[in-house]
Amino acid sequence: MTQLVPLDMPVGLDDHDYEGVEQAKESLVDSETAQEVAQLFKALSDPTRVRLISILAEHELFVHSIVEALGMTQSAISHQLQTLRMLRIVRSRKEGKHVYYTLDDTHIANLFRQGLAHIRHE
Repeated sequence: MTQLVPLDMPVGLDDHDYEGVEQAKESLVDSETAQEVAQLFKALSDPTRVRLISILAEHELFVHSIVEALGMTQSAISHQLQTLRMLRIVRSRKEGKHVYYTLDDTHIANLFRQGLAHIRHE
């Protein structure tokens, strides 16, 4: 029995190829989600932000402690933290005069650790 080929099937694809294309389309993320994921990876592409994430994955710290740990200026750290906060990578809480930062959720810590494992071939 001959199967009918859909009219929108590109020339040169057989039935098996067409099924693969349809399955690929089903797993394709929408443009808005792709943009958000790209922004996340863009944030992770900066070495300073990666270093910030590395310490915030293990500790909740206030800005001065982060400044001391990274050996950078407070304005540079504050700028990076603002970027990470806008992308929901870190969150803050105020206690007295201090603002403490930590990662927003375990997904970021896991993503960071997987990146390390990949680089270190663990």
